[in-house]
Amino acid sequence: MLKQLYIKNYALIDELDIQFHKGFTVITGETGAGKSIILGAISLLLGQRANNVSIRNKDKKCIIEAHFNISQYHIEQFFNDNDLDYDAEETILRREIGINGKSRAFINDVPVSVTLIRELGDRLIDIHSQHQNLLLNKQDFQLGVVDIIGNDKDLLTEYQQKYKALKDAEEELISLESEIAANKENEEFLRFQFNKLSDANLQPDEQELLEQESETMSHTEEIKSALYETSSAMNGDDTGALELIRTSLQKIESITSVYPAINSLSSRLESCYIELKDIVEEIDSNLENVEFNPLRLEEINNRLDLIYTLQKQFHVATNEELINIKDGIEQQLSHIDYGEEEISRQKEKVKQVKDDCLSLAAQLTAARKEAAKKIETAMTDHLVPLGMPNVRFKVLLQTKDLSANGVDVVSFMFSANKNEELHPVSQTASGGEIARVMLSLKAMISGAVNLPTIIFDEIDTGVSGRVAEQMAQIMAEMGEHERQVISITHLPQIAAKGTFHYKVVKEETSKGTTSQMFKLNQRERVQEIAQMLSGSDVSLAALDNAKALLKIE
Repeated sequence: MLKQLYIKNYALIDELDIQFHKGFTVITGETGAGKSIILGAISLLLGQRANNVSIRNKDKKCIIEAHFNISQYHIEQFFNDNDLDYDAEETILRREIGINGKSRAFINDVPVSVTLIRELGDRLIDIHSQHQNLLLNKQDFQLGVVDIIGNDKDLLTEYQQKYKALKDAEEELISLESEIAANKENEEFLRFQFNKLSDANLQPDEQELLEQESETMSHTEEIKSALYETSSAMNGDDTGALELIRTSLQKIESITSVYPAINSLSSRLESCYIELKDIVEEIDSNLENVEFNPLRLEEINNRLDLIYTLQKQFHVATNEELINIKDGIEQQLSHIDYGEEEISRQKEKVKQVKDDCLSLAAQLTAARKEAAKKIETAMTDHLVPLGMPNVRFKVLLQTKDLSANGVDVVSFMFSANKNEELHPVSQTASGGEIARVMLSLKAMISGAVNLPTIIFDEIDTGVSGRVAEQMAQIMAEMGEHERQVISITHLPQIAAKGTFHYKVVKEETSKGTTSQMFKLNQRERVQEIAQMLSGSDVSLAALDNAKALLKIE
């Protein structure tokens, strides 16, 4: 429910801060007073494209902010999914437009994208303007109404998941058939490539090991010389480092009994001796193992030449990539060898999923047929009191191929007169009749689901008198049971039905022309409705008529 609306520096509005209430609210005002401006500000808040054209003072930013109670909407998951703070009693949407036309959007003071604030806004406010009547031209809208009344959301979701699985399976089949056909054309070349890579028997880390071994063998003499000289320096008979350390250790150990302070140094020196001795043994072992083998070097170089050649042919740089190519070709050849079996299995999968879709679609159709009967009855019940005593309204269900929403095509068929054939409502109904049809649809839907705040923008166009009173009664009933309906109207019959009444006025001030909006008390309501009845010169008869409409003694 919309609790508060704040607008600053937008069009003719300098600053406006207004409180709203649950139930049925009406907004009136002379043409050009600014009713459409307020609606435009709300649309901007809900994600409409922004620019600086509507900024009143070009030196200041424009701010539009709305506070909502969303405790009845069950949309906490939306906030969790988008990492937003959830406050059921006080959810705030804000839009700011800078002097350069750039805008920023906020939900509960957290910066968000315009797309996200639009997504949330669609769940909070339903603005029904005259252009929304064009929805009656769209079969998706009509089908959506049927699904709402049919309460088949879970069934539709299950169907749509299965339908997606069907599309995925069909795409996989097409891809498989295309791949196998292409592979068959290249089968000879693929087998040639596979045999070449398979015969090479490549190992993942083979190249690096061979290159290192080749490098070592190419420097055999240099390596042996360095190892030999190191061994000699460490293990010479009299002057080798190992012998000198051993002699030093003996000298130290000879005085440990008379000079205990040297014990720790003796242990450390002994450890050094042991470590150096181990190093010398490893050096000597490496010296024996390093050997130049021309046959082995030739074998290594031949193997590396094969690897380099294959890498160049397949345009890769590592053995791992060559192995991956071989595995991929092997899979392609497997598709060729067992392709018909794979296609057959995939076709069977497509058939099974399609059968599931058809079964669920049939259940959807059954639910929609039941909903269609309810809609036909409800729409007749609503439209007859709205000045259409001979109205006929039928929900025509026709069949189409499987699609994302089932196999049903919905058309709302309408006739307002006796002996007149039924035609699609968008083709045969007048503007006033379409407005009444849309109001009746919204009233019916509001009884089935928790609609958000509904704003009707002059839905009363083309009607008057008794029909207007009935439309007002429908909107008033829609505003019951914790719901909120706001109607921007120019008809006194509708204005009188509001639980709350606001008036938009245009004033000339020192800052220029401004629009303001005020909540009217009972006396002011009488005056306003009387003026709507008689014009600027309010007569006593108009005042009495206004009181009668308001049921005031």
